[in-house]
Amino acid sequence: MKRLAVVIGVACLALLGLATPAFAHNTLVSSSPATDATVQSTPSTIKLTFDQPVQKGEGLNTVSVRGPDNTGWKTGAVDVQSNVVSATLDELGPAGGYTITYRIVSADGHPVSGDVKFTLAKAGNGTPTAAAQEEDSGGGLPIWVWIVGGVVVLGAGITVAMRIGSKQPQ
Repeated sequence: MKRLAVVIGVACLALLGLATPAFAHNTLVSSSPATDATVQSTPSTIKLTFDQPVQKGEGLNTVSVRGPDNTGWKTGAVDVQSNVVSATLDELGPAGGYTITYRIVSADGHPVSGDVKFTLAKAGNGTPTAAAQEEDSGGGLPIWVWIVGGVVVLGAGITVAMRIGSKQPQ
């Protein structure tokens, strides 16, 4: 019985050792157009500024725009310069509310997504693309990594506890 208590105690301490502080993920600090801004004409470029550098790489970061009736609007390739992500934007169409949706990869490797809403005051002559699709928010490590880590630590805890228990006189 004493061994079982030692095993459980060591296993609990080992699992607590897995709890590490979370890495800080990027946070959007400003955008152009600004959040909830009203613009008179289509901005030629979307610019998103984060508090930390963003990882560069083809396909890592996306920026898309959807407008009234969930219509999609064409953006150019995403450009990353340290903590600034930008993309060109073709001319928009009807006046109304638009949403810039982004998904970037933080310096710590975690995907971060969000959106910026703005209003177009004067209609443009742009033609929409296909209906906008929501981005997968992703986020963090897959659950299997945590399960495997827990099993390994639990196994190590049991091994240590059994060795400690076997050295004690009976």
